[in-house]
Amino acid sequence: MRAFAILADAIEQRAFPSASVALTHAGKLVALKAFGRFTYEEDSPRVDADSIFDLASVSKVVATTSMAMILYERGLLDIETPVVGVLPEFRGEDPLRATVTFRYLLAHSSGLPAYEKLFMRAKSKDELLHKTSSVPLKNAPGTRAEYSDIGFILLGVALERIAGESLDRFCQREIFGPLGMSHTTFNPPVAWKSRIVPTADDRTFRKHVIQGEVQDENASVIGGVAGHAGLFANAGDIAIFANAMLNGGAGIVRAQTLALFTKRQSSQPGTSRALGWDTPSTPSQSGKYFSRTSFGHLGYTGTSLWIDPERQISITLLTNRTWPDCSNQAIKEVRPKFHDAVMEALGVSA
Repeated sequence: MRAFAILADAIEQRAFPSASVALTHAGKLVALKAFGRFTYEEDSPRVDADSIFDLASVSKVVATTSMAMILYERGLLDIETPVVGVLPEFRGEDPLRATVTFRYLLAHSSGLPAYEKLFMRAKSKDELLHKTSSVPLKNAPGTRAEYSDIGFILLGVALERIAGESLDRFCQREIFGPLGMSHTTFNPPVAWKSRIVPTADDRTFRKHVIQGEVQDENASVIGGVAGHAGLFANAGDIAIFANAMLNGGAGIVRAQTLALFTKRQSSQPGTSRALGWDTPSTPSQSGKYFSRTSFGHLGYTGTSLWIDPERQISITLLTNRTWPDCSNQAIKEVRPKFHDAVMEALGVSA
C-alpha cells in the first residue's frame, strides 16, 4: 500500500521516529499497522500496534469535546451561556470577558490568544489555572477564530465544575469504559511506560526524557489532566472511538448532538472550526479527499484523527514528530500525502 510506503519513507527521512496507524471503513478495522522505533537509535524498541502515544490536542476532541457533548445532551451545559457563570474568576476588569460563551470556547472564537508559556511563571496547578483565568483577550469575543489552548484549559475546568467530577474520571466512566478503550487514559500508570513512545528530550524545563508523561508543559504543571492535552492512547482505541462517531455517536451521544458539534461554524468568516472539532480547510492536513461533512483534529506531538461520515472512513495517525525536540515540521508535508494515498486505496478519488 503506497500510504504505508509514504510513512516508511518519512521515518527514513527522519520526519518522525515512529508511526502507528488505524484505518476503518464501513464499520470495520481495515488496517492496524506500526512503523519505526521509539527513537532514531538502532537499539531503540520497535513500535507495534499496542504502542501508546501522547495524543496532545487530539485530547480536545476525544476527551474534552466528548464530555461537553454529553453534558449538553443531559441539559447541564448551555453552550450559549457566558463562561463567567461557571468560572467567576474569569471575569476580570475587561467587560468583554463577560460576553465569552461556551460556544466561543468550543469554536476557538473567544478572543483568547493561542498559547502562553504559563508554566514558566506558575509552579503549581492552582497557580497556573489562576494565571490562565486572567490571560488578557487578544480580540473581541466572537469576531474571529484563533485556535486557543488557553480557551480549552478553561473549558476543561468549567466542565469539571459543571459535572462535579474531574475530566479523567468522567471520561473513563462515560466514554473510554463504555466503548472498551482499555488503552486510553490520562496519566498512564507506570506499568504502561515500556509501551509508551517518548515525545521529547526536554533539556530546558523538566530536564529529562518525556516518556509516559504529557509533553505539553502547561498540562504538566496542571497535573497531566487538562482540557487541551494529556490523553494517551494506542491507534486501535482511537479507531474504536472514531467508529462510534461514524455510527452517529453511538454509545456516547445521540446523532443530533454529534451533528451540532461537528458542523462548521458560520459566524466567523473563513473558519474551519466546528464546536471542539475541526473540519477540512483548503488546503488541509486531511488531504484533498475528505468530504465537506468530515471532522477531525491534529495534535502537536504529531497525532491526528480524521473522520468522514459520508464515506464511512476514519484515519488515525499517531507519531512522535516532537522527538527529540519540537523543531521538525516535516509531518506537515507527509500527513496530507498519507491521507490522500489511503483514500485512493479505499477507492475515493473525488
